[in-house]
Amino acid sequence: MPHFPMDSPDSVRSLPARRSVLGAMAATAASPTLLGLSSPASAASAAPVAQPRALPGGGDLGPNVIVFEPSTSGIQAKLDEVFRQQESAQFGTGRYALLFKPGTYNGLNAQLGFYTSIAGLGLSPDDTAINGDVTVDAGWFNGNATQNFWRSAENLALTPVSGTNRWAVAQAAPFRRMHVRGGLNLAPTGYGWASGGYIADSRIDGSVGPYSQQQWYARDSSVGGWANAVWNMVFSGVQGAPAQSFPNPPYTTLDTTPVSREKPFLYLNGSEYRVFLPERRTNARGTTWGSGTPRGTSLPLTQFYVARPGVTAATLNAALTQGLHLLLTPGIYHLDQPIQVDRAGTVVLGLGYATLIPDNGVTALRTADVDGVRLAGFLIDAGPVNSSTLLEVGPTGASASHSANPTTVQDVFIRIGGAGAGKATTSMVINSRHTIIDHTWVWRADHGTGVGWETNRADYGIRVNGDDVLATGLFVEHFNKYDVQWYGQRGRTIFFQNEKAYDAPNQAAIQNGNVKGYAAYKVADSVTTHEGWGLGSYCYYNVDPTIVQHNGFAAPNTPGVKFHDLLVVSLGGQGQYEHVVNETGAPTSGTSTVPSTVVSYP
Repeated sequence: MPHFPMDSPDSVRSLPARRSVLGAMAATAASPTLLGLSSPASAASAAPVAQPRALPGGGDLGPNVIVFEPSTSGIQAKLDEVFRQQESAQFGTGRYALLFKPGTYNGLNAQLGFYTSIAGLGLSPDDTAINGDVTVDAGWFNGNATQNFWRSAENLALTPVSGTNRWAVAQAAPFRRMHVRGGLNLAPTGYGWASGGYIADSRIDGSVGPYSQQQWYARDSSVGGWANAVWNMVFSGVQGAPAQSFPNPPYTTLDTTPVSREKPFLYLNGSEYRVFLPERRTNARGTTWGSGTPRGTSLPLTQFYVARPGVTAATLNAALTQGLHLLLTPGIYHLDQPIQVDRAGTVVLGLGYATLIPDNGVTALRTADVDGVRLAGFLIDAGPVNSSTLLEVGPTGASASHSANPTTVQDVFIRIGGAGAGKATTSMVINSRHTIIDHTWVWRADHGTGVGWETNRADYGIRVNGDDVLATGLFVEHFNKYDVQWYGQRGRTIFFQNEKAYDAPNQAAIQNGNVKGYAAYKVADSVTTHEGWGLGSYCYYNVDPTIVQHNGFAAPNTPGVKFHDLLVVSLGGQGQYEHVVNETGAPTSGTSTVPSTVVSYP
């Protein structure tokens, strides 16, 4: 992420679960007589073949899921221990989920580092109350919060000690189903640089202060106020959101979210672990839990194969074939074949940023063209051998309607490079109709190890082939060519954040035929209906600052393809845009980091 100073706040006011064995156990050998065999030779040739033992559902959540209850001693010490390990481990291997049973906890400050998730185990956030804070700050990076990735908070009620909780995050750091009984500060101590972020299904009783945050998306929530905006603040279905006013201040506000379905979550029903599956909502506004028990269904953990790092892809697929869902406990999983999800309604839920690494160029996960698959809460990290794709939702040519029960892709993050050399031609391909992509960060790394124009080559971020796909909270950055390509009809995107690849060596490296550079967001010429709200693209061509990008957005010039509230920004003059969308919009200029905007297109 770029590290550009923002104004001061004054100037920017404008337990292990039960284990059960599902299915039949190993088959008992049949007798030769029953098989019609009489001679010893015949009997020997028909020796019984043992059948595979059914995989168990449920089970222990593993050493990196740490479960607390109000009577647990040493909670703060344990939280501090995990934080010390994870605070600056941006590309480390540690993965943790910190889970709190329902009840009240006093005097805690849960500081969250990399690959750390904190969550309550109640059915409602108010079931698990912390009189204290869940804090993300940027002391590890000298007050710069632009690299505070890969951490999350869910399903808790907080009463902050100072009255305001600090959540200074960047990409891939969701704040879901949270109740803050006070205010929320999205900036680091000292109001340093910040580049986030995402809130959903949350209630903040006080005001949200973004301060230095460059952009933010809030969905289906309630806020007591919103203090300011820098470049791009987008709201859909948020009670208390500021009124539409882009570009001054840059608020994009939709009264409702057209379709949404909240992320599945683990909770306790008495002593039994279950996974709650929230129902689909249309024209949603506000939280799902504010009026009592949330609407949806739930599954016992015994219907999940509880995976631990080291398990093979073959075993994961056997569990799916057996009819189990997957719960991926925290850790790193190497895959020598794709995880194949073929059954309608299958849930694949990760805890603590469980990470899938495809080996030998395979795809990490594929789904069939079926209803209601839920993919949530995991990271896919490209391997050193190029994968043609990393995640495929539906096969090529998928055409079935899933309007009543769509597949959802939520808090599924993709990384190419950073933790080591990785390559993938296209990171995420969406073929199934009506899929909802609800918060993703698809990132070709610009820093870390294994980073270079060809070292972590990744031409395309997301390709949408299916019709009627909705993206809410789309973060896609630094791809060698197009970051987003959209071929499906009637697609919609609410909030998009992008940076073009920093490391392009020269103009020729990004030349797209006669066009200077590949647009960040490209709608195919064959598309007749498409709509987007609150979309931003930034360039920072620091290897060759003379590079010119023709536009951030490219689309057919037709009445059915509409954009609202677009912006492009040249960060410190490192490269420039000639236009915002197609041939429309003023160029960026000079070294001033000031957006060029288009309110409505066409």
